[in-house]
Amino acid sequence: MTSGGTDGPEVPDGPDVPEGEPFAEPGEPDPVSEQELIDELEAQFEGSPTSADLSVEDLVAGLEQVTVERDQYLDSLRRLQAEFENYRKAVAKREVEARERANEGLIREILPVLDACDGAISNGATDVAPIHKALLDSLTKQGLERLDPADEPFDPDRDEAVMHEPAEDGDDSGPIVAEVLRAGYSWKGRVVRPVMVKVRG
Repeated sequence: MTSGGTDGPEVPDGPDVPEGEPFAEPGEPDPVSEQELIDELEAQFEGSPTSADLSVEDLVAGLEQVTVERDQYLDSLRRLQAEFENYRKAVAKREVEARERANEGLIREILPVLDACDGAISNGATDVAPIHKALLDSLTKQGLERLDPADEPFDPDRDEAVMHEPAEDGDDSGPIVAEVLRAGYSWKGRVVRPVMVKVRG
């Protein structure tokens, strides 16, 4: 123990630490010197192959393996891109089809109006004709087509036969639309209502 020249409790001397050595607090592990840390790292990496230790065959094999993995990743990416593109096209097609179905439904609702105009005109209501023409022209620009196949060959995909009359003597040309009883309509090339016809032959 040492004693100070002033009054107060005596303070014990600390442990002697050699100059230049790291100091450790009581209860802590001994500190590792810089050289010891370097030696430990060198021991860990000792025996690990370096580029100087690898042969040309090893380098070529490693390059081939990396190339194979790269090609596999590229193939996977291309397949994923193709699948996404197909999915995008399918979604776009479904959207178009949904819009067409919606438009088709609207056209079916309008057809009775056109029929009423036809009936009024046939009964002499000429003042309806301009309205009928304007409506039909507007719908035709959007894709509606009026089907009126009088004197044309009967087409079961377009015509609905509700009446029949025998063919004339010597006429073997096949069934013909003798009279259109109710006009049919197609929407963008698809028949939305067949033509009601009288067939001859």
